[in-house]
Amino acid sequence: MKKFKVLFIAVPILAILVLVFVLNGIIIQNPSPEDCETKELMVTRIYEGGVKDIVFANASGDFYYINRGLEQGFTLEAMEAKVLNKKVTLHLANTLIGSSNHIAQLTVDNEVIFTEF
Repeated sequence: MKKFKVLFIAVPILAILVLVFVLNGIIIQNPSPEDCETKELMVTRIYEGGVKDIVFANASGDFYYINRGLEQGFTLEAMEAKVLNKKVTLHLANTLIGSSNHIAQLTVDNEVIFTEF
């Protein structure tokens, strides 16, 4: 009976700790250039997605986003004027499970358009 009580308490606590560890590895916080994958692409489409995210897509359908970019003073129109149909360099934040689609920095023609660094 005591083993059952110990397991009844220990298993949920262990499950919570594992969940916290996994979520901490997926959530992106304060990325640095060393923690990012660099990718170049031609932006063929820009649109709003998620919660006020600015999404950049290429011709093959790959997409990347600035988290809550529309809340940070950017507009879709301004982004279209700066990067639509242009080759951009993205720094994509890495997580515990690999590279994400989260843009930590976006540059075009060596001009930094957006950065979290």
